[in-house]
Order: sequence, then structure tokens, then C-alpha cells
Amino acid sequence: MDLSIVIPLLNESESLKELHSWIRDVMQNNKFTYEIIFINDGSTDGSWEIIKKLSSEFETVRGINFRKNYGKSQALHAGFIEAKGDVVITMDADLQDNPEEIPELFHLIKTEDYDLISGWKKKRYDSVLFKNLPSKLFNKAARMTSGLKLHDFNCGLKAYKLDVVKNINVNGEMHRYIPVLAKQAGFTKIDEKIVQHQARKYGKTKFGAERFINGFLDLVTLWFFSKFGKRPMHLFGAIGVLMFFVGFLSAVWIGASKLYKLWNGLPNILVVDNPWFYIALSSMIIGVQMFLAGFLGELFLRTKHKQKQYSISEKI
Repeated sequence: MDLSIVIPLLNESESLKELHSWIRDVMQNNKFTYEIIFINDGSTDGSWEIIKKLSSEFETVRGINFRKNYGKSQALHAGFIEAKGDVVITMDADLQDNPEEIPELFHLIKTEDYDLISGWKKKRYDSVLFKNLPSKLFNKAARMTSGLKLHDFNCGLKAYKLDVVKNINVNGEMHRYIPVLAKQAGFTKIDEKIVQHQARKYGKTKFGAERFINGFLDLVTLWFFSKFGKRPMHLFGAIGVLMFFVGFLSAVWIGASKLYKLWNGLPNILVVDNPWFYIALSSMIIGVQMFLAGFLGELFLRTKHKQKQYSISEKI
């Protein structure tokens, strides 16, 4: 099979038939063998009924129905597990991603041997203040942190080798950083392609301003795990040892100073009246706690088990 087209969705009943028809025309015109996998992420508007009807009419349509809304990352994860095509395309269901881009994306993966091609919506039809400007700031921070020179990390339209989607774990809200996850998994041939952005035709956006706050927090998380995710003791243990050492030296200095003054009959104060005593004590306690945090992190990594983060009620 040439293509698996993975489409997560939430309350997009108005656009599903039109999107399917558009994709189907593109696939037939280019003589692709394909499958379309719709992942219904807890829709309440009848989207799943439309997906079931499309599946009964067209053997190329498959569907996964979540019991409730788990988020785009979990939807993509479920779709990646089911995908079978040599090239996997992800796109949104709101008709803002243009299926006419798929043949060129397929060519870049299949012929030019890229691991991942990310879409870049260079010209957007969104609000400049509430979406375009925050998106530019977010993408600049992502480029600086990840080292990937992509302009639009969060573009839903992407193309992957099948091997890529089978070797990355998209959870939490990490769908924004799939190129970074792919890079960390050893897939380094990553590039971008300018794609057409369509104005929203039906409904309204499912993402508010909080997605940018969450995006920056996820970026910090991703950076941390890329550096120390497999060796937390290197961070927490090092900080803990340093703080304990500073506290211990401070305690030694306090004790030595007290003994010196007593020996020479100099004026002195009680140790508990010296503010450095509490600084030293706090530093040693925090140092021990940080060291234990690193140790527990290492222990957790060696004993953790993968847990499914969503519940599927039906597949077709």
C-alpha cells in the first residue's frame, strides 16, 4: 500500500464527506493505493456516524472511535499503530489542509528518501494577533531548542516514512513536536515544504490561546527529557551533591569559627543564632532530597511499564 492518511478529528461532521471526496479524487488521479484512518476523538456532533457510513461505502476508509476526548496526540498515536502504508500522511479534518499537496509529499518521502516532511503554512488565514504572532514566537523558540530549522512545527499536514511513526511515542500533547521526537529517535533527514493553507469553511477552531502556553511548557519538558530523560541522576544527583557540599563546607566553617573564638576568648554567638547555620542546614537537606530524586528517577526508568493513555470503544 502506498499511503496511509491519518486524520484526527473532534466535531467536524460538516467537513468529513467533503474531505473524503477531495482525498479520494486526488488518490484516484494519481493512482495511489491508500487507506484513510479517521480517529474520532470523542466528538459529540455525529462525526462517528458519518465515519461508519463512509466505511460501509468505501473499503479504503477505516475508523477509530475514542470513548471521550483524549487529545490530538493520543489520536495520532492510535492512528500510527494502525497505519500500514509505505508513507503516512497526517492532516486535519477541518479542510484547512489541502489534499492536493499529498502527491508531492509522497514523492519527497518515497523518491528523495526523506524521513519526514513537515508542512509550512507560510501564508495563513488566521488572526494575526491571536494565532499568527504567537505561532511565530512559539516556532522560533522550538527552533532554538531543538536545532531543527522548521518554520511551522505545529502544521497538521506532514508526511512520514512508515518506520518513523512506528518508532516514536506521541503522548501528552507532544503532537506539536513530532519532528523533534523523530530526530531524537535517530531519523535525521527532516525537511519542510511550503503548503497551501485553506480558510476554515465550517465550524470554529478547537484551540484557544492556552495552546501556546501549553506548547512552551511542553517544549521545556521535551528539552529536559532529551537531555536528562534517560539519566535523571546526572542532573538531580549533580545538583544534590553540589548543594550538600556547599552546605557541608558552610557547616564546617561555622563550627571552626565557633571553636576558634572560644579558644581565643573572642566574643561569639550561639550557632543557632548564626543565619549561615540555617543556610547550611537547608542546603544539605535540599541536596539530599535532590540526590534522592535522581535516584528515584533512575529506579523508575528501570521499572516503568507502558500504559495506554486512551480507551477505544470501536474500530471499523
